[in-house]
Amino acid sequence: MRIELDSADAIGPVVRASRKAQSIRQDDAAGSIGVSESFMGKVESGGETVQWGKLFQVLEGLGVRVILDVPDEVAGQLAAAQQLHARQQRARAARQTKTAERSGRQAGPEEVR
Repeated sequence: MRIELDSADAIGPVVRASRKAQSIRQDDAAGSIGVSESFMGKVESGGETVQWGKLFQVLEGLGVRVILDVPDEVAGQLAAAQQLHARQQRARAARQTKTAERSGRQAGPEEVR
């Protein structure tokens, strides 16, 4: 079933119906997905200020896929944008790894004064 979303609050009923169709209580769904019950309530009520990452975590947890239907003329630009995004993600991951390694490194005997 395809549903067209025309606003942020239109996703709330989809999430609520997906959860209820699986006979899952809101607090149980939130706990198993890894978000707070408060956040789950905000999503289901169509809150417009929810965090994207957590929203997709909820959708994935309930088995809801998000599909975007973009015009054909966007395809060329999209491929370039996706490549740039992938490079940025790799660079961000490398920086995080470096930071974690630096913060986890302990001073050796020659570094202690």
